[in-house]
Amino acid sequence: MTVPSPTPPPPDYPAYDPAAVERRWQGHWRDHGTNQTDLAGATKPFYALMMFPYPSAEGLHVGNLFAFTGNDIYGRFHRMRGHDVFEPFGYDAFGIHSENFAIKVGVHPMELIPRNVANFQRQVERAGLMVDWRQAVNTTDPAYYKWTQWVFLQLYRRGLAFKKEAAVNWCPSCKTVLANEQVEHGHCERCGTAVELRQLAQWFFRISDYAERLLDNLATLDWSETTRTAQRNWIGRSEGAELVFSVTDMQADAGSAGVAVTTEMAIEEDRIRVFTTRPDTVFGATFLVLAPEHSMIDAITTLEQRAAVDAYRDQARKQDLVTRKTEREKTGVFTGAYAVNPATEQLVPVWVADYVLMEYGTGAIMAVPGHDQRDFEFARTFDLPVVRVVVREGEHAAAPVGDAAIVDTDGGRVCNSGRFDGLAVGEAKREVTAWLHGRGTGRPVVNFRLHDWCISRQRYWGPPIPIIYCDACGAQPVPEQDLPVTLPNIADFKPDDSGVSPLARHAEWFHVPCPECGRPGRRETDVSDTFLDSAWYFLRYPSATRADLAFDKAMTAKWLPVTSYIGGNEHAVLHLLYSRFITMVFKDAGLIDFEEPFTRFRAHGTIIREGAKMSKSKGNVVNPDAYFDEWGADAFRTYLMFLGPYEEGGDFRDRGISGVKRFLDRLWSSVHECTRDGTPDEGVMRKLHATIKKVGDDTPALAYNTAIAAMMEYMNALRSGERTVHRAEVEPLVQLVAPYAPHIAEALWERLGHGTSVFDGGWPAYDASRLAGDTWECVVQVQGKTRGKVTLATGASQEAAVAAAMAEPSIAKFVTGPAKKVIYVPGRLLNLVV
Repeated sequence: MTVPSPTPPPPDYPAYDPAAVERRWQGHWRDHGTNQTDLAGATKPFYALMMFPYPSAEGLHVGNLFAFTGNDIYGRFHRMRGHDVFEPFGYDAFGIHSENFAIKVGVHPMELIPRNVANFQRQVERAGLMVDWRQAVNTTDPAYYKWTQWVFLQLYRRGLAFKKEAAVNWCPSCKTVLANEQVEHGHCERCGTAVELRQLAQWFFRISDYAERLLDNLATLDWSETTRTAQRNWIGRSEGAELVFSVTDMQADAGSAGVAVTTEMAIEEDRIRVFTTRPDTVFGATFLVLAPEHSMIDAITTLEQRAAVDAYRDQARKQDLVTRKTEREKTGVFTGAYAVNPATEQLVPVWVADYVLMEYGTGAIMAVPGHDQRDFEFARTFDLPVVRVVVREGEHAAAPVGDAAIVDTDGGRVCNSGRFDGLAVGEAKREVTAWLHGRGTGRPVVNFRLHDWCISRQRYWGPPIPIIYCDACGAQPVPEQDLPVTLPNIADFKPDDSGVSPLARHAEWFHVPCPECGRPGRRETDVSDTFLDSAWYFLRYPSATRADLAFDKAMTAKWLPVTSYIGGNEHAVLHLLYSRFITMVFKDAGLIDFEEPFTRFRAHGTIIREGAKMSKSKGNVVNPDAYFDEWGADAFRTYLMFLGPYEEGGDFRDRGISGVKRFLDRLWSSVHECTRDGTPDEGVMRKLHATIKKVGDDTPALAYNTAIAAMMEYMNALRSGERTVHRAEVEPLVQLVAPYAPHIAEALWERLGHGTSVFDGGWPAYDASRLAGDTWECVVQVQGKTRGKVTLATGASQEAAVAAAMAEPSIAKFVTGPAKKVIYVPGRLLNLVV
């Protein structure tokens, strides 16, 4: 007969209650100003910036919390290393998302947004972020957008803000302009409506003036290479030539009289300028193509072709810019005009086609169908000549091009190109450009894909652009002392299809005196793009309590550039580019003394759930509040960081969080049960020092998952056989855990007898002499094939080994799904079967 073991007596200390611990320490931090930074007195400033969120009505998304927690750990770690860390928070609350949701639910955005912000702040505080709430900003607060309008005026006065008519993507449902990135397969990404092209007068910032500088500076930035590459591609520097094709036999419709007249135009008006990166192929240019918006079309189109050209241009206006870039079927119309090829001196026809865009180059191309696939398809459709002007090894100059353009011309030589026959392609580019330059029909130029930034939005929910129009004085900037131009609280804020902001319907706001002459004037009714709100918010944070200026120069010099910026890849191009541009403008204006705002930028990864992207329609969205309630914020934070490499993301699986909670339970009991008696175990201490080194190396590298795995591994050694823990063995572990699970760390630090915050207690040091022999090199296989090696601590668990392997990109790329089987032989190898 088996005698049951006696039930162990209950511990003489309170059980770990995350809700009680977190509630107490959040109150303590608030009451004692623990998270407040001495901005003026800091001696080692460290600006830990996270991208501020849009405060949605649904509240904090797990993706937000994943991003914020990673930044918070990084900031807390550096605080423990002796830095004065500033970790601010704010809300990017203007824009179409808020306005559309307000329309959908029938609540005014001025009522909706404060409610959303309050809920967001409640959740962020529950998450235990080290935020200095005194410095919080909200882009919808007049105290903030007053200075956004001031930013506009700085650019206006420097000639960098201007208004022009431009072709824009227009969503008839949202009734607003869309950026190309907001158009998916010809439809609005928000509502799915087919997008149209419209000509609207818009305000722009002249960012193109800074293209070269924005590109060159990328080499100096401590950013991930993927982010720098994305910016390089967006700026899009191209070296080539601008060539001139003179139009002949120009005719124009004389207007209402309907009389065709031969036009002798000014020297600039009868020339079509094209940009090309392949001037070596100009002898193969058999036709020209103009974008439907090109300003010369009306002047050069013959009377016979007028109706066909007008009809085609009307059709093109119904397409968005993205569809025009990607549409496979080639369409077009002949203008009836011809131009002279500057190399061959032959006449070539001038066509209009929607595959040519005004936003790149000059809005006109020389078509070389022999060596450009789009031109080849167009030539085949309209039976236009195709000429070979490059031959590769083994090819003959007289050989026909075939069924596709010859685009791979590396190593080739030009042919059918007169005096340049036989030159290598690279040499021919230079020689042809120089020859045409000498003849006055070409010149070498550098072109950029980057276009001026359109900041106008014909909506309600945004900062009004501070301009007043006067019939006598023209456009006048609102005087700075009259800022902010306050957004009025109007009931009928829905947009209409006119392309004019709802603000124009309100005479009491719209009509104002001209600030220059005092005569009746009219306010600009467009509001500014939300990207402008976020292009300077990092400058505002340190001076957020100042009502008399946008940012204090001395405070800004002390805290900026930003030491570390963490955010999402979705903003790796436009937000970062616009922020860099605004910073450069301010540097040139003498307002600041640096021109790059973010010293270090890292993009975090993406969280999925049970292998699928999260969405409300799938019902798989993670609500942080529910997990805070069940597991506690510390366990939830730590689990999010344990999912996978921070810069890649991970798969959220509900069953995984229990392991993290168990780790914190064991930490709680270890501290409460530890003893000062006797001496610590040498083997455990060796393991401790290896863990201190590992966590200290991995945390600043954002390798949070492997740092957590190391701490869990150490916990197994610490409690092996449920041994009695010595205080010296567990106290440093509390410090290591602190950035990840700050509430429990504060409680346990206090339990250990400390009277100050654990975050002011420093970071533990490791003894290098205790590290010898504590690591080994593990061969990692995937599907039985060796894919790399990782260094592991002696006695590392299978969990720690897998985490270390997945942290290595060269190994992780071969792991295409969850491991079905793991074979781990300590001291030898790890094999993942997927």
